[in-house]
Amino acid sequence: MKLHDYQRSILWALIVGGVAISLPLVAETYTLINATIYVSAAIFALSLALIWGYGGILCFGQAAFFGLGGYAYALTSINFGDTTLAIPIAVATATIFAVMLGYFLFYGRLGDVYLGVITLTVTLILFKLINSTAGDAYRVGKARLGGFNGIPNTPPLNWPFQPDHIATPGETYVAASVALVLLYAFCKWLLVTRFGRAVIAIRENEVRAELLGYNSRLVKLAIFSIGAAIAGLSGAVFATTVFVSPTMFSLGAAAQVLIWVIVGGLGTLVGPIIGSIVVQMLTSALGTVEWINPNFVLGVVLVAVVLVAPKGLMHVFELLKTVTRKKRLGPEESAHDQA
Repeated sequence: MKLHDYQRSILWALIVGGVAISLPLVAETYTLINATIYVSAAIFALSLALIWGYGGILCFGQAAFFGLGGYAYALTSINFGDTTLAIPIAVATATIFAVMLGYFLFYGRLGDVYLGVITLTVTLILFKLINSTAGDAYRVGKARLGGFNGIPNTPPLNWPFQPDHIATPGETYVAASVALVLLYAFCKWLLVTRFGRAVIAIRENEVRAELLGYNSRLVKLAIFSIGAAIAGLSGAVFATTVFVSPTMFSLGAAAQVLIWVIVGGLGTLVGPIIGSIVVQMLTSALGTVEWINPNFVLGVVLVAVVLVAPKGLMHVFELLKTVTRKKRLGPEESAHDQA
């Protein structure tokens, strides 16, 4: 039986995911915590890869949904004393906020530049708002918002409906990795559905798609909200491992996810996932060297990637694979293969 491209991609994701979840067997706790943060970043990058790479929606404020997911997780889990409902509430919070924001953006017929500026502005407003919530007066139930200090007592993940059974770092990493694989498979499947093809058609030519009968505003709102839901989940995964703070809404967080997608390769799903992990690992490594400014080096890396490989690392990999295949087949077989 011949597999379609998206089925082959999902199969490879399941294989790689199966290998990745064996990491707790060989890694120490510190490595597992860092790996979970990388997985959170990968889910975050996947959310923007979907709406930007395939929906053509350049959202500068994707960090808003990431932060909302993290804070919703923290506030819910502290008040309920259980993280079981905290995850779906985190996803729902980011999704509902995206639906409300997206309604005004898309039904207001705002251009791409204005959309980017407004989403970034909303993110910075949330950053400023959360920063100004220091003091006992700012609390949601049992949870203090904590202002610029964030919520240091953000609860770690527990087993479903078992608040006394706290998940180990290894179990949290496995849960996050499984979520990443499932989300990747979901996005690949979504893009081959009728809805996914409509998303791509609208990205290519919105006017022509509307003439064919597609409701472009509704489709864009839907894909924007799906991306926000994924970003909200990434914020919740991040919160299970570290803790929530206003930096989740910061300009740095908003810029980082853009860099991950650009470095990995716009127009792919796996590229931004790889890009986020590579950039995060590079940042961590550079952070241990005192005389190097990691932000400066990352800026140089970004400029180098844009100049040398403007389509990202994934496209370089595809090019190398094509060249290797041509060499292996030889000139005649290669020409026949292309035909």
